[in-house]
Amino acid sequence: MAIFKRPPIGGGGGRKRRGDIPQGLFQKCPGCKEVVHEIELAQNQRVCPRCEYHFSQSAKERIENLLDEGTFVERDGGLRSVDTLQFQGMASYKDRLKKYQDATGLTDAVLSGYGMIEGYKVAVAVMDFSFLAATMGSVVGERITRTIEFGTENRCAVIIVSASGGARMYEGMLSLMQMAKTSGALARHACERLPYISVLTNPTTAGVMASFASLGDVIIAEPKSMIGFAGPRVIKETTHQDLPERFQTAEFLEEHGLIDLIVHRKKMRAQIGEFLSFFSSTQ
Repeated sequence: MAIFKRPPIGGGGGRKRRGDIPQGLFQKCPGCKEVVHEIELAQNQRVCPRCEYHFSQSAKERIENLLDEGTFVERDGGLRSVDTLQFQGMASYKDRLKKYQDATGLTDAVLSGYGMIEGYKVAVAVMDFSFLAATMGSVVGERITRTIEFGTENRCAVIIVSASGGARMYEGMLSLMQMAKTSGALARHACERLPYISVLTNPTTAGVMASFASLGDVIIAEPKSMIGFAGPRVIKETTHQDLPERFQTAEFLEEHGLIDLIVHRKKMRAQIGEFLSFFSSTQ
């Protein structure tokens, strides 16, 4: 009689149910198709260690990596979106907001405040794509506008990190009005000869790109970010033209003069610090 029984073919314990496998431990890299452990990604600022593909990063993670440690102070965190239009679709606007607030720990799609970068005081707003695709509603526009006005009043640089799917349809015209409001605040900031650095991440599109995201004194982008107004398919169907290779990528836009510099995420703080040093010496 055998002491040990040979397990049946297939692993012995029967087929493992999908629900028994922990979710979210690994991510498949869209760049190199390799599987990367979530811990490895987190330790590498969510950049693939194999091919340098930049994964999406939360607003909290960006602020932690971009600003000097312990210097960030949040402002306007109590502002919350209101369902003015009483939007009713497959799910109400209120229900969607609650769902994303619970999932992200944010009250809306931007985290704003002030802090220090390489010793320079900055007003900063960082959009978070995981909250309703970082669509710009009235609260997002108001927080960004107040961030710009804080920078103007305190005579410091404004840094906005953009990532967005565009205007928030649940708020209709109230959403589109934020394009003019944020742009107007930046115009007043520029009149005071104060710097504004715009950082574009993947993706930055539509109304956000058509307003404050493209108005920086310096416009920086992360590598291979998708940046544009309408999607490539919409443009192709409208113009009936074949689009250039790499159209709407950061690299294409840098070659054509819209973007000043493409910067790896790990070098972003040092690069912005260098720009701030230059701007401070010219004021």
